[in-house]
Amino acid sequence: MMRKKIVAGNWKMNKTPSETVELIKALKPLVKNDEVDVVFCTPFVSLVSAIEAAKGSDIAIGAQNMYYEESGAYTGEVAPNMLTEIGVQYVVIGHSERRAYFSETDETVNKKVLKAIEHKLIPIVCVGETLEQREQGITVDLVRLQTKIALKNVSKEDAMKMVIAYEPIWAIGTGKTATSQQAEEVCAAIRQVVSEIYDQETAQAVRIQYGGSVKSANAKELFSMPNIDGGLVGGASLTTDFGNIVNYK
Repeated sequence: MMRKKIVAGNWKMNKTPSETVELIKALKPLVKNDEVDVVFCTPFVSLVSAIEAAKGSDIAIGAQNMYYEESGAYTGEVAPNMLTEIGVQYVVIGHSERRAYFSETDETVNKKVLKAIEHKLIPIVCVGETLEQREQGITVDLVRLQTKIALKNVSKEDAMKMVIAYEPIWAIGTGKTATSQQAEEVCAAIRQVVSEIYDQETAQAVRIQYGGSVKSANAKELFSMPNIDGGLVGGASLTTDFGNIVNYK
């Protein structure tokens, strides 16, 4: 089974609505590739502008987070139905920065995954280890655990449509990148755990990205690994280099 590559730009807390329009206009002609799904994950206030700016292209727009309730007294949170109504298709869940700075846990990640699926949003679920955890030799154990909890009560059909992003926390924004072998080893372990939870068919369908200092210089090598189906790109998604990552061939 050939999995279509997916390259998502995680803009993090960057770009105002007007800057978003400017960047998408610049990137639109550069990210054309029928063999790759392209997603821009912008800040909440820029989502409407991004959706407008991406019209007439194959670029999908994603949010960087959402809450697991549909309404209520949750000051400062954004509900899944608010996202779908404006045309958002993807949502990043459990990014390591959310886990580290905003107290997200494996359990809240699971709640968000289930709520996103209920609203027909495609979750991009992030898993990954710290440098200390890697040095302790527990990377695979930890990532298996994070993946298992994220997928709790997710049906086979829904799991097949999901995206899982392996992001070694020590490689995010540091300029350090996992070697293609290190990234492949963990992405293969994620696929293995999906096959244990469901079956081989589900494991072969789910798309697994690598995230952590992905740039045009290393994209081709990373994306040619058998279990790496694209990238979750941080800093380089804010520049025209993103076009080179999408067209990594």
